[in-house]
Amino acid sequence: MFTYRMLGTLENLDHITPDLWDAGCQGLTEDGNTVIAYFAEQLELPFAGTWAKADDTDWIAKYRASVQPVTVGQVTITPPWLETNNNIALNIILEPGLAFGTGQHETTRMAIAALQNHNLEQQKVLDVGAGTGILAIVAAKLGATAFGVDNDSSTVPVARENAVQNQVSATFLDGILENALHLAPFDLLIANLFAELHAMLMPQYVQALQPNGRLILTGILAGTEQADAGERITWDTSSGRETLVLEALQNHGFSVTKRDQLGDWVLLEATQV
Repeated sequence: MFTYRMLGTLENLDHITPDLWDAGCQGLTEDGNTVIAYFAEQLELPFAGTWAKADDTDWIAKYRASVQPVTVGQVTITPPWLETNNNIALNIILEPGLAFGTGQHETTRMAIAALQNHNLEQQKVLDVGAGTGILAIVAAKLGATAFGVDNDSSTVPVARENAVQNQVSATFLDGILENALHLAPFDLLIANLFAELHAMLMPQYVQALQPNGRLILTGILAGTEQADAGERITWDTSSGRETLVLEALQNHGFSVTKRDQLGDWVLLEATQV
């Protein structure tokens, strides 16, 4: 067993963890300001770090012992090797690390919380950039007819397997948002993507939604919090990517109805005016 040590934390290196798993990573731990990835052998990685020979510790067991269920509102995401709590109404079994969207990142947690604030019974929901399928699965658990689309073909089988394991009916498509428009209109569209992608896809968000449809958008870096003389909190979005999304929403006939922030990340909800 070999270790690959990278400067950072599991939180701020979250965006590269899918690539580590794809390369054969067998576990991840955090030691202070260092993330340690465990591999059966050394290989070329496109991330700054250093290799070392590991001792005989069972690192996979150690990694699994460090992973705990993630609870957001009524939803609890549990790795498959832990016992499921049958008293939890919305328990989702999910293998951590297989793709972005396992409940560990702030954007995923905000999106899961946002879905629970809507009555999704008999609603048609589309998850754009579905990854593991977690948001579509949550929507289905909440009573929606759920769909997901992702242009990473390696994630779509994972999402389908996760839906089967969680005993929900959710349809996942391999492709871009345009490939899901034949299923429109949707009552709600949720997307955990970078701000630039939200801005680029805004015309298709309009096409995908029925009149007065709802958007939940996250993956957006925050602006800067400011206070005026009356100590009212405002947001200077010019230093973040949030301004791109706000302008795109306004230009395409959406009105922002809610803004949430967790850490450096923002979630925006909007409806068509």
